[in-house]
Amino acid sequence: MAELRWYKIDVEIPEGDFVRQLNIAGKKLCLLRHQDQIHLVQNTCPHAGGILSGGWCEKGKLICPIHRYAYDLVSGRGAEGQGDYINIYPVRQEADGFYAGFKQSLFSRFFKK
Repeated sequence: MAELRWYKIDVEIPEGDFVRQLNIAGKKLCLLRHQDQIHLVQNTCPHAGGILSGGWCEKGKLICPIHRYAYDLVSGRGAEGQGDYINIYPVRQEADGFYAGFKQSLFSRFFKK
């Protein structure tokens, strides 16, 4: 199992549903709250490169604003017939805020900063 490195999410997380872009650990990602759950996913749609943080959520799915492709917020799988998926990143809440987890490569585990 891959070791995770946790990074603090240093942006205000508003109440209620939202979708926004976030820069963390050198990555542009999509941070969102849907049905009172915080999610962190890749920000580029695998179908045609749309920016997912410009999209919206419906029934547990993130909808791309370009071609309306839908991605499950728990599994990352595209809707039936799409044949694609998005990367999902774990988020945990601590007393001082939210943290995002990223898998570390074998190389980075040996040469930690």
